[in-house]
Amino acid sequence: MQQIDEKLLEVISNETKKSISGINIVTPSVYMDLFSKFALSHNADIKEEDKITDYLLSKKISLFTNMQDAASKNAKQLSESTDKALLAIKDKNEDILKEVLKETQSLQLEIERLKKSVYKDELTNIYNRKWLNDNFLEDESQSFKDCGTLAIIDLNYFKIINDTYGHIIGDKVLIYIANQIKKASNSVVRYGGDEFIIIFSSTITRENAQAQLNNIREEVIKKHLVVKESSFKVSFSFGICEFKKGDILTDIIELADSNMYEDKIQIKNRITGI
Repeated sequence: MQQIDEKLLEVISNETKKSISGINIVTPSVYMDLFSKFALSHNADIKEEDKITDYLLSKKISLFTNMQDAASKNAKQLSESTDKALLAIKDKNEDILKEVLKETQSLQLEIERLKKSVYKDELTNIYNRKWLNDNFLEDESQSFKDCGTLAIIDLNYFKIINDTYGHIIGDKVLIYIANQIKKASNSVVRYGGDEFIIIFSSTITRENAQAQLNNIREEVIKKHLVVKESSFKVSFSFGICEFKKGDILTDIIELADSNMYEDKIQIKNRITGI
């Protein structure tokens, strides 16, 4: 049995989440049974689960603490700059106003840097779910703020790639696919382990979005990715669904996922492996 690590834990978790997507009621025991089954399929030892859970929790706490410290520092600087600005306006001191402008511009750059760290997926450097939620959805209802088109993308045979070449190569494949599908839109989100979401604006029709993704997929299929003396091919399937203002994200994803089913059958009949 191999000792479980963070990357393998993510793979097993994503496989478990996929398997329960069609189950209406999931109790902790059902989830654990499925998780254990997928862990066994990867020959993974989950006896050290408590240790890795503590490790992941520590990482999250550290991230939030750093963000909190940075936010506190920026708030203090903004307060000081505001006080300076008010004093400068009162005294009509142009030199202080120039100093405040310089400090504010520096603060703006720091805020942008923080926003990027909050909204970016650490591995692929594309957007994460938080960015999707904050930019496209109403907070409480999780409904879309505007209309557009959503595409969900799922890698084919990704488990075989991981099992054959290891998770480091698997990570490189995810980065490669992320960079390829960004050609269709900048609004690309890593939604799960090997699942991506693209949000197209209302100016892009469903047919146009489908044509773009088909072209990108054909280019991807032509490539041979080389690992030492061997090589393999990568492919992906996708499903598309238009959405209106007020539509719920999970409903649209479910429809797009359903539309992907036929596409996945066709691609897997055409591309039978890696």
